[in-house]
Amino acid sequence: MRVGRFRTLFASALALAFAASLQASFADEWRTTSSLIGPSKYGDNFQRYDYVNPDAPKGGTYNAVFQGTYDSFNPYVVQGSPAAGLAPFGGGLLYDTLMEQATDEGSVSHPLVADAYKYPSDYSSATYRLDPRAKWHDGQPITVDDVIWSFQVLKANSPQYSRYFENVTEAVALSDREVEFHFNQKGNRELPKILGDLVVLPKHWWEGTDASGKKRDITKPTLEPPLGSAAYKIASFKPGSEIVWQRVPDYWGAKLPVKIGRENFDTQRFTYMLDDNATWQAFTKGGLSDLKLENSSKKWATFYDFPAIKSGDVIKKEFKTSSPEPMQAFMLNQRRPLFQDRLVREALTLPYDFETMNRTLFFGYNTRTASYFQNTELASSGLPQGKELEILEKYRDKLPPELFTQEFKLPVYDSPQAERKYLKQAVDLFAKAGWVIKGGKMVSAKTGEPFRFEVLGWNEIDQILTGNWIANLRKIGVDASLRIIDQTQYVNRVNNFDYDVITGQLQQSQSPGNEQRDFWGSKAAGTPGSRNYSGIKDPVIDALVDRIIFATDRDDLVATTHALDRVLLWNYYVVPQFYRAVVWAAYWNKLGIPEKQPSYLGVDTDSWWIDTEKEKALAAKYKSSN
Repeated sequence: MRVGRFRTLFASALALAFAASLQASFADEWRTTSSLIGPSKYGDNFQRYDYVNPDAPKGGTYNAVFQGTYDSFNPYVVQGSPAAGLAPFGGGLLYDTLMEQATDEGSVSHPLVADAYKYPSDYSSATYRLDPRAKWHDGQPITVDDVIWSFQVLKANSPQYSRYFENVTEAVALSDREVEFHFNQKGNRELPKILGDLVVLPKHWWEGTDASGKKRDITKPTLEPPLGSAAYKIASFKPGSEIVWQRVPDYWGAKLPVKIGRENFDTQRFTYMLDDNATWQAFTKGGLSDLKLENSSKKWATFYDFPAIKSGDVIKKEFKTSSPEPMQAFMLNQRRPLFQDRLVREALTLPYDFETMNRTLFFGYNTRTASYFQNTELASSGLPQGKELEILEKYRDKLPPELFTQEFKLPVYDSPQAERKYLKQAVDLFAKAGWVIKGGKMVSAKTGEPFRFEVLGWNEIDQILTGNWIANLRKIGVDASLRIIDQTQYVNRVNNFDYDVITGQLQQSQSPGNEQRDFWGSKAAGTPGSRNYSGIKDPVIDALVDRIIFATDRDDLVATTHALDRVLLWNYYVVPQFYRAVVWAAYWNKLGIPEKQPSYLGVDTDSWWIDTEKEKALAAKYKSSN
């Protein structure tokens, strides 16, 4: 299992100054490690990650269970549900990217398919140089043509890549090893670096024909195992219920610094089950699930007392993180007229009683999320001042006036009187927006239509997350409910924005940039598969996003991101939930772990390995006991 979010560390003022000088002095020179904040801790002599075991043994089978099903091996189109091991952004287990994001530093990338890159001082283009050793699993070399073709089809068909590379106009071959990407605007400081995130796909395979002679189509889902380039390939599968990945013995990149001591499992077997209880039982009994990355506070506090825990066959461990925390929230879909009034959205925020939930449901483990850039220097605070205020003044007449005079604060249920206080405030806001309580129901003062909406979910965690909020909303007459559907339906409906409210999660970095268009941009609001879950269409936010992308320096980036954070918060597009600055993991004692894990990522399971003797012993023990 890959941990899907890449985390970032704070940058010191010295590092920022050094980074600025580097950008000026080394522009248009080949560089290997790339960074958006400051120099990598490894300098220019990156040999391997300092936390890995370079002698980690290869072998064994890693087992994991996933809830739901799958119907495609093409994760880059909106249609279909991709199988575990594939990723809609990045290469997953199958494909390599031009460069690989670092696991232990924020906004840093190291060579993979490309061994170096460069860009001019005006950031008008970027050139990547391919590693001549890079090859596909069929032995053919990865070529510049593959890179160009991949850029073209991903920008045309992938919502995430199209927003991410919006300012990249074309990719052209300079030689058999060099590809140059042209930009339609200068000054996008992030863009040369993040082109390293481009996944490279095999043009010759996708433009070929399958076993039946039918031409393949990159724009459609498929259950034909694609040709890949990374450390694993699909060995076997049962459509919708199982997929088995096999480590490629002659993987071309095995000796690269980013790979040393990592990707150690010979086999990764992923089994699908229909509900959360089944996946839990599979883990406790052993054999089908070797690792549980736990999200439930209740389970972490009360469920880990089964026999294998008591015998020491399953180890429970907490890994601390020091990185930006995601905005996890109820996303209010403004594509629905019900949520288009800011007063209504603010009113819906007030009945969320985090403190009671944290005390009674979450065992005090959680902290309230109060920023879209939580736990970073990019989070807004207090009142706007300095450069941030200067930026916001340009849009004063288009922003809530409170933004300039009040510190943004979420409700705090810290006393028995708090509930009454906040629910009354919510009713008053509804009244200003044209809603009144009649017969115990919140209804439109004009039409008498009830205020009714549905939270869409797909597992039992959604029941826990929504229960308190829905109960408080019903106390003021709002007809809120939860609807649980299967995961495949859920993914399809979210991709097509067919929901009133969902619980969503948006992961930020210490260097926000082009991905902000996918989160908040007006174009993304109408693009199926984008991450603009709330359907935001706001010219002010579009302008702030563009300014972030084309920030002239770190100070400008920080000030503009403060402004964006504040505008997003004061428009109440979401009802923020909570975060935990730890990763909870329970794993069967067949897994070997390096002495430390990267605090930036929290856990890098690719650095773990199988102790084959323990694997055999556990298999024998739990086979005989089941």
